[in-house]
Amino acid sequence: MAKKRDDRVKEKKIRPDQECNLDGDYLSPIRSFRDLTFENIKIVISHSRYVQILISLTSIGFFLRFYNLGFNSLWLDEAATFNFAKLSIIDIWNLTSGGEYNPPLFHWVEHFMLFFGTNEIILRFIPALLGILTIPLFYLIGKETLDRNAGILAAALLTFSPFHLFYSQEARAYSMVLFFMSLALLFYLIAFRTNAKKFWALFGIFSALAFWTHFYSAIIIGTIILFTILMKAKKSGGNVSDLKPILISLIAFICLCLPLLIVTVRLFFVRTSSSPTYGIQGIGIITESIQQFFGYNIYSAIIFSILLLLGLIQILKSDKTKFCLFLAIIIMTFLVSWGLSYKMPMLPRYLIFMLPIIYSAVAAAYRPIYTLFNNHSVIYIFIAAIILIATPYMITYYSSFSKEDWRGLSKSIESMTKDGDIVVLAPGYISQPFDYYYSNTTDKTIEFGANTKNDLENISSVKGNSSVFIIVTSDIYAADPGGGSLEYLNGNATFVGQTTGINVFVVK
Repeated sequence: MAKKRDDRVKEKKIRPDQECNLDGDYLSPIRSFRDLTFENIKIVISHSRYVQILISLTSIGFFLRFYNLGFNSLWLDEAATFNFAKLSIIDIWNLTSGGEYNPPLFHWVEHFMLFFGTNEIILRFIPALLGILTIPLFYLIGKETLDRNAGILAAALLTFSPFHLFYSQEARAYSMVLFFMSLALLFYLIAFRTNAKKFWALFGIFSALAFWTHFYSAIIIGTIILFTILMKAKKSGGNVSDLKPILISLIAFICLCLPLLIVTVRLFFVRTSSSPTYGIQGIGIITESIQQFFGYNIYSAIIFSILLLLGLIQILKSDKTKFCLFLAIIIMTFLVSWGLSYKMPMLPRYLIFMLPIIYSAVAAAYRPIYTLFNNHSVIYIFIAAIILIATPYMITYYSSFSKEDWRGLSKSIESMTKDGDIVVLAPGYISQPFDYYYSNTTDKTIEFGANTKNDLENISSVKGNSSVFIIVTSDIYAADPGGGSLEYLNGNATFVGQTTGINVFVVK
């Protein structure tokens, strides 16, 4: 009897989160899918502090991501999503294979969402929903990385992440690629621990879905696959049979992505054939990404970067292989992004797939802090600090426009113009968000697009007695890097107003 008691004590000591166990001596009756009964679920919800906190975080995440979902106008990229989604399934694919720089999966999903309507809320519904569903995934990833405490803190970091909140309320593919990549990473961590073929296959399947959502996910997918091949080859001494599990993932990925892979190679050479006209280059893509990941604030970025380093050290102490994996993903993603930034446009939102790695590592930093204070309240204080740091952004985010106000601008143009006036969009492609809200037919104006100084001169030369209203955004720098359009405006037009970065000039 004494021996059995000793064994139980030893088992208790080796539990990874026993030092800071919010559940105390409570053990969940759910050990597998077979245990998922209504009664067991009710017991777990009423007894497990981790489950209670996770439900609370997910509920808060639901509110934050759906609150004021239609407040901001659609901006350029969201309007492009709307225009792509209006096409047929085949036409969307033809657009991608013909040179569109975004994979078709998100546009396909949005195509079916248009059956429910065409307003901002409908277009942003899927990103918001997937943003919420990603919160419990971060808990599971953090748990696989270290323990349940790291899981709950990783979920809290995502729940109150200004970066993730912003892109969960945007009709673009970023929330979706993070969701699929989080699933892929979760199944990868489980597969690496268990070596079960089904989890290797699931890693390959969800990696493929991430790639069909956003091309840049290839960076993290390629890093994980290469890392795994090298690690298994090193451990097995070159035994090919030990590589079979990761080959299952690779085969699943290639089979599901084959048509897209062929298109990707061609698009890559087209995309890198000339210098980018927008985006962040060099080391700036790294520093700006870190700052945005951690709340768009230099001070919060410094605090969380320190915690990131502490967390990586803790992961190293706990599991050297996971540490090497996390470090490889962080270094390779930033290194490749740094190199590509000189060849193609690069922005922090393209690297959103890094969040489960970054936030799980930050969450792992709780351990050395707990060691200092030896109190369970460290977890709650950590969550409170996350909320406190995010609060200033939240207040601003929900009280003012965070995107260009094309809805408001269209009303201003309607009030300023008279029948027969000319409305010019410079550059021409900003007509997409403008025309979502404005109709020149209803307003009885004539609408043109202009990308160069010559375009503006030609339009103004035929204006007659009408006024020419020129709408300009910062996109003009990308469309006309030589500055001819701005030169024309400075010499021939009068500035009449600005709405959230959208400038209006008039030529009379």
